[in-house]
Parts: sequence; structure tokens; C-alpha cells
Amino acid sequence: MTGTNDDSHILSGDVKATILAQGAELASLKGPDGHEYMWQAGPAWPRHSPVLFPNVGRLTNDTYSYDGQSYRLTQHGFARDRRFTWVSRSATHCTLRLVDDAESRAIYPYAFRLDLTYELRGSALTLRYTLTNTGDVTLPASIGAHPAFVWPILPGVPKTDHELRFARDEKAPIHGVKGGLLTKATHPSPVSDRVIKLNTDLFADDALVFSNLESRSVCFSGHGTPALEVSWEGFEQLGIWTKPGGSGDFLCIEPWHGYASPEGFTGDLTEKPGMMLLPPKTDRELQWTVRLIADKTS
Repeated sequence: MTGTNDDSHILSGDVKATILAQGAELASLKGPDGHEYMWQAGPAWPRHSPVLFPNVGRLTNDTYSYDGQSYRLTQHGFARDRRFTWVSRSATHCTLRLVDDAESRAIYPYAFRLDLTYELRGSALTLRYTLTNTGDVTLPASIGAHPAFVWPILPGVPKTDHELRFARDEKAPIHGVKGGLLTKATHPSPVSDRVIKLNTDLFADDALVFSNLESRSVCFSGHGTPALEVSWEGFEQLGIWTKPGGSGDFLCIEPWHGYASPEGFTGDLTEKPGMMLLPPKTDRELQWTVRLIADKTS
């Protein structure tokens, strides 16, 4: 199959997507005209769309306890740095898998299977996560998406001429991030009449964290540009981020189930706010979709 090898796989339809075995990462999303909508990594941030598992954000001191023992687990977990295996591949679909092994159990002593399925339908790409607890104890885990889309969407359009339009008006105060941890203090929502008018100053103190999220979709667009609609199921929080200082031309729209440890939190991973707790021999499915809208009025 054209574009297929052990390291990557290309899905082709109305849009074209490139998936990497390393980290099961979405590395490219191109429109019918060949325009690239994914950030192509670089000095400002060396990733495209990492898979966040088994934690989202940082843990306090990058450590947690389980069964009386302390473990070290760094920001956003280890899945993004592991090579997944291909389960199936076709022109419009692929599934990749990560399972626990000696390396993972040294820092995360749980049995699991994580399947990621990418499916292309028309101008929409869906990523479905299926997490299975293959062990005999409760599995604490978080899963998050971290796709970085080009900002500005088209060259020459000022970043300040872009907006995020939420499905619902997000009035609840939001949390900030300090040192990678969720701040105790909250801030007024930057959403007004369902819209955030984007500028780099919004991210001077790191990500915007919507921990009491009403919407299940958001539309990212610029003046006279195509739009990217990101929707999700099963995710409960949303992070919006770019590199503070505006050094990277990207915007991350991040559906999460879970978030960074709140400032001052120490304790067992099962007690961390936002974690999923899967009983033995059960699974959990979450998904998000990005849809290219050539005319944002459509």
C-alpha cells in the first residue's frame, strides 16, 4: 500500500493523514489542496500530537504512591515515547497497540492494553482510544489528546484574527497551570458569547484549563481561512495551549480525561482528581474527531 511502512501509515480520502508508529502520533493532516494543518514539530516544540497516558499533566514532584511504594512518572506519561505495534491497516483506517511490559511496569505497575484507532471519513479524522484493564486490580489512568494545529491557519493571516468558538458558552472559572501543576486559584473564563478571541498573551502563564466543561466541540478558524472543528466523546476536560511567548506557530486543542495534580496534592494515584478507575477485565472508550471545513460558514 502506498505510503505504508513499519514506521508510518498514510490514510487517504478528502484529507490525508500520516500516522507514526512511534507514539501512535498523528504527524500530518493535509487538505485537498495539500495545505498542512498540523504543526510540523520544530525548536519551539518537538511534537505533533502526542498521546497522553497514563497521566495528563504533571504529578507533584513527578511521583506517586501505590501499595506503599513510590514511583516516578513524568509529565504526560510514557505512551508518547513508546513505539506502538500495528494491529490493522487500510486506506482509511488503522489501529495501533501498546501493552504493559517490564519497562512500563517499573514506573506504572499495572496491566493494560491501549488501542488507538484512526478512521478517516470524508473530511473528518477520528481517533478512538480503547483502554482495557487486563489485570486483577483497579487500573487508575488518564488519557488525553494533544494535537497541535498550525496557527495561523493560513500564512499571512494575523494570529489575532483567529478565534475558538465553543458549542456552549463556557462561563465557569478556569484553572491555570504553574510549574506544570493545576493552580488552586481560578480565573474568569476567557469565553464570551461562546468565543475566545485568540492572542498569544492568553498563554503567558501556560495552558488554559477548562475543568468544568460544558461543550463537546470547538471550532478553530481565522479571518477568511478554513476551519477545524474538534469534537469529542468521553473526555471531561479541555486544555488550550501554545508555547508561552508565542515562539511556535501552533495552537493545541486538547480533550482530556484527567489533568495535572492540583497544587499540594500528594497521595495514591487512585485518589488523584480526574483519574479513570477501571475495574479488572473492563475497558473504557474515548474519542475525538477533527473535521476540516473548507468554508467556515458551512
